[in-house]
Amino acid sequence: MKFATQTIHSSYQPEEHNRALMPPIYQNSMFAMNEIGENIPFRYARISNPTRQVLEDTVAELENGCAGFAYGSGMAGIDAVWRTFLRPGDTIVAVADIYGGAYDLLTEVYAQWGVNVIFADLTNPDNLDRILEQTKVKMVWLETPSNPLLRLIDITELSAKAKAAGAIVGMDNTFATPYVQNPLSLGVDIVFHSATKYLCGHSDVLMGIVVVKDPAHAKLLRALSINTGGVAGPMDCALVLRGIKTLVVRMDRHLSNAAELARRLQQHPAVEKVFYPGLAEHEHHDIACKQMQHGFGGVVSIYLRQNNREAANSVIKNLRMIRMAASLGGVESLINHSASQSHSGMSKEVKESLGIREGLLRISAGIEDIEDIWNDINNALNTLI
Repeated sequence: MKFATQTIHSSYQPEEHNRALMPPIYQNSMFAMNEIGENIPFRYARISNPTRQVLEDTVAELENGCAGFAYGSGMAGIDAVWRTFLRPGDTIVAVADIYGGAYDLLTEVYAQWGVNVIFADLTNPDNLDRILEQTKVKMVWLETPSNPLLRLIDITELSAKAKAAGAIVGMDNTFATPYVQNPLSLGVDIVFHSATKYLCGHSDVLMGIVVVKDPAHAKLLRALSINTGGVAGPMDCALVLRGIKTLVVRMDRHLSNAAELARRLQQHPAVEKVFYPGLAEHEHHDIACKQMQHGFGGVVSIYLRQNNREAANSVIKNLRMIRMAASLGGVESLINHSASQSHSGMSKEVKESLGIREGLLRISAGIEDIEDIWNDINNALNTLI
């Protein structure tokens, strides 16, 4: 089946569920056994649940993996991966411009636990070469496009370098979705999604989903997931399954709206710079064309010419339809002030080194009419002229 068909029909057989066309919500914690040692697929919901299993299998198929795992939040999913494969004394190399929550988890939890954490600018592959020459690395963690400046790394090249050195490669694919980018097909071992965002698409669920390529990795991750119990509930799984069925049609609108918004923002006098991989001027546009399909994502970030919090707040306060919010990827357009929201845990010095400044705004283009999106943003930006 083609991708759009997979999102609707993958990993579910109505005949196995009383011919229900949509996966039923198995809202129960346990399953009856007829005798000691009976070999049944579902016993206790922490271990497995039919609704969660359909979701995990669906995303695994969409990402070309062997197994999927759904967790109660995005951070729970990232933590499950890192706890499965990292031990005190191990080294993880992560992209410098990593999601703020993942940065906090590494610096405030894993570093304190004894894991050696190295942040590196992996847009230059030579930086990874130098680290691998000097240090035994257990895991390399990628993110592309990055949050919030939408920088890209070459997935194939970096994965090959890391794996040649014996490292496991994990990647956050949230911004791209499996519709736009397939990291497991480009050499990555483990792919992660904050399903809170595009996979769900309706801003009503917290969830993380991890997909692995190697059955040996799946076995280890499954054991930790059962033992720690951070799994997603059946109602949330059903909502994400419903969202995935419209992923392609939603993403097509997200992609087209973001591309048009980026082009128009380039012409606005209050905007200093637009960050969007689909623009020919983007520093990594060639990489985007090589490894992204169907489009270049639904997020556009901008530098305001007035680089201060007051200017950013003026734009936010004067929006009428678009709301300021912590997340992205919903059907509605949203705006984020990364310095005080998604990356607030970083020190001022780290934020400055990464280009996360006070006059930076991240816009998640929704699926509304582009003219309504543009009119709202344009009018808010005009308060700065």
